[in-house]
Formats: sequence, C-alpha cells, structure tokens
Amino acid sequence: MAFELRNATPADVDAIMQLESSTFGTDAWSPAVMAADVASTNTYYLVAADSADPGRVVGYAGLLAPRGGMDADIQTIAVAPVTRRRGLGRMLMVALIAEARSRGARSVFLEVRADNPGARELYDSLGFEQIAVRPKYYQPDGVDAHIMKLAVARGQTHGASATQEPLVLGIETSCDETGIGIVRGTTLLANVISSSMEEHARYGGVVPEVAARAHLEALTPALSAALAEAGITLDELDAIAVTSGPGLSGALMVGVAAAKALSISIDKPLYAVNHLVGHVGADVLRDDGTEIELPTIALLVSGGHTSLLLVRDLVSDVELLGETIDDAAGEAFDKVARLLGLPYPGGPHIDRVAIGGDPASIRFPRGLTHPKDAEKHRYDFSFSGLKTAVARWVEQHRDAGEEIPIADVAASFREAVADVLLTKAIAACRDLEVPRLLLGGGVVANARIRELAAERTSAAGIELRVPPLALCTDNGAMIAALGAQLVRAGNAPSGLDFGADSTLPVTTIQA
Repeated sequence: MAFELRNATPADVDAIMQLESSTFGTDAWSPAVMAADVASTNTYYLVAADSADPGRVVGYAGLLAPRGGMDADIQTIAVAPVTRRRGLGRMLMVALIAEARSRGARSVFLEVRADNPGARELYDSLGFEQIAVRPKYYQPDGVDAHIMKLAVARGQTHGASATQEPLVLGIETSCDETGIGIVRGTTLLANVISSSMEEHARYGGVVPEVAARAHLEALTPALSAALAEAGITLDELDAIAVTSGPGLSGALMVGVAAAKALSISIDKPLYAVNHLVGHVGADVLRDDGTEIELPTIALLVSGGHTSLLLVRDLVSDVELLGETIDDAAGEAFDKVARLLGLPYPGGPHIDRVAIGGDPASIRFPRGLTHPKDAEKHRYDFSFSGLKTAVARWVEQHRDAGEEIPIADVAASFREAVADVLLTKAIAACRDLEVPRLLLGGGVVANARIRELAAERTSAAGIELRVPPLALCTDNGAMIAALGAQLVRAGNAPSGLDFGADSTLPVTTIQA
C-alpha cells in the first residue's frame, strides 16, 4: 500500500476517530475534542491517506505548538495495523518535529504508555529522552506514563551534533547531466557537472541510451573532481544522497547503482531523494546569508518538467498544485527552436535571438488560461498548443514567400511561455496566501522569465527567490543539500531496497 501525508481538515475527523477508537480503546478522545483540536490555530495535524483511496486514513498525528512558544507537545499519533513497520510513524513524527522547529519551539514533549515498547523504540531513535514517570496514569489499566523530551533548537537536529553539520555527497543522473555535489549542512563545498549535451545535439534531443552510457563514463572522474574540489576523502562523509526519480529510467539506474555500491563500500548511510524537491533544496545553498522561508510556492521549469508546488516543509510536506499535461516548457523551447532552424538546446538560442525582437508583435496563445479552464486546470500547464501555433504561423508565412522575422517570433513565443508560467504562479501565491515564490530548473536561466518574475512578484508584494543559476540546472549539489536536510531532520536512511522510479511523485520526498 502506498500512502501520502497531507494536512488534516475537519472533514477528516470521522476517519481519524475510527482509527483513534480502534487504536486507543478506553483512552480514545471524543469526536468533539478531536474536532476542536484539528481546527485550532495552535495545533498542526497530519493524516496519512491511502494513495489508491484518498478518503481512507491509515495514520494521523497531532502537535500542539503555539507560534513563538518555547515548548511543543505531541498530542497524538496512530498508525493502522496494515501500514505498521513501514516507516509511517517515523514520517509523521519527523513532520511534527519539523513543524515544531519552524514555529520556534525549543523542546518537544510527549507521553507514552510504559507497555508500548514499539512506540518507545521509535521515540528513542528520534532522540527523545525520558524525563519523568506518571504512575498509573492510564486508566482503567493502571499503566504508567513515561514523559519524554526532545531538544529541537533551530539549526540543531535530533541525532546530529550541534556543532558539526552533516557532510553529504549528492549524485544526480536523472537526464543528460552527471552531477556530483558535496555540501556541509547548507554550505556548498563542490559542484561538478559533466554534461552529455553535445552528444545529444546531433539528434535534436536527449537520447536515453546515450545519456545512460555517458553517465557511466563520467561518474568516476566527476566523483574524483568533486572530492578534490571539496578537499575531503570519502571516509569523512556522513551520508550519501542520490536522485531516485523522476527522470529517465536508464539514467537513474546508473546513479542509483553507483550510490548503492559507494554506500556499501564505505559503510555510509544512503538517502534516495526526489529530483524535483532537490531543485527546491538548492535554495538552502544561497551564499547571501538569507534562509529559505516556508511555506513557499515553487515553480520548477526544465526540459522534462513544469511543476507548481506548495512546499510547507522541505523534508516532509510538499504538495503538487499543478504540472504540464503535455509538453514541458523546456521541450517547447527545443521544438520551437528546431522550427526556426536554431540548434539544440533551444532555450539559450531562443533567448539569444529574441534580443531585439518585439514580444508583442505576435499574440501566441496562452494555454489553459481561459475562464473555462479555471476549475480543473487552474495550476496546470500546456505548451503543445503554443508550439503548434508557432509552427502554423511560420508555415503560413513561408508558404506566402515571406521572410520569417525570427527575432520577433522568438520574442513572442518566449513572452507567451513566461506569461503563462508567472500568471499561474502568482495566482497560486494569492489563492493560498503564500507571499513567497521560488523558481527552479534549467529554464529559469531564461532572461525574460527571470525579468517577468521580478516584475510580477514586485507588483504583487511577493518575495521572489531564485537559487544561483549554477544550481538551477540539474546538479549533484542540490541533491546533497536535500540529503543534508533529511539527515538534520533525523530521517532514517533509505537503505538499499529502493530502485529507480522514472515517475516518482513529488510528494515522495525520500524513497
């Protein structure tokens, strides 16, 4: 059974109560108390839902943590028998601890029955320490309650040293770039990228088999170069992180196999992470002294993905708001560039020839922006129609014997893409009342997208964050950064049982 975490709502109370009653029996809360707690602004409740049946709650957990308060309390946590021993309890606890930290709490408290060794083992592994006992607290059974405490001062993690940030190596091979990155906490030490783009240029696009073979050839040299750049040895690492999806299956397999072999050979824990969330994680590596503030809307735009996310917590709570239903923005750039006789990859060349062009000379369509699309596709993207519109416009004018104004076509196409991307991203910020927008992905290197993003966010009073451009394209540093955040949050390693998943959902932050 697959499951996903989401914020609990009043509509979930009945399902929560079914699990509450079956789990706690005479200790169960009443429906009225549970409903009030879920609705309170001082609490944070999560439910784990069955992916195949979203209305079926297979786990839940609640935190009492008034913002600005020094202390937080784990109110309750329960996991259905069918999903036990699969890490769901840990996922819920890690999410609550992260929320407590984000609300300013310095300590998290909980009570656990003395006759529940499974729960006690989980809490011990997360760094909780017993501080007191309440004799015969649980009635009518007369069972003692153990009071436990976890220190979660900001910048410190359970299970990690407060003075030593985790040193993590990241491996990225989801498409055509072999990336090896090394970070210490939020400090970038090395970022080595070996691209096979020139090999794909002759075909006008990425060839999966060519990409996989290029990764095989590039991995060892890139790893050696990164270690040399960071000035460390493999033995000094605290953990390894690798992209397990989404991406090209063959390319992912190379990176995953290499990471597993490295993990076994040097006996270091391995974290399998989501490529898309890695793009968000790149923002923690900024060197301007500012920290990423959550929640944030994230717009990720690359050759294979165009996604709009709500990121409540980088390691535990990412929601997909919308994505492309056909071509990604980067694919559209490549295809339009081909129509105009420009080389692959299309993005940089369209950006180059658009200089001096008139972006208002041709009104190309803006896909999925009509009022009729608002209900079903408010945050989704479609660039296939735009690509076709450009092809028809070019074909008509060529058939008429007219010279194609390439600069105007490029500028007008680029404007249409940028307009759609930012219109939907700003709408998400306003709809969800999140005054922050983060951009990521290789297409963010497009000058007009960055320019329009700055204009639109400034006018709307929204903070704009763009990671350094070197960290926007696919790279190992962003994977290492996300891995370091997972280590800091106390997440257990992924082990060796995971595989490459070309369609890994963005809600699965760690495999």
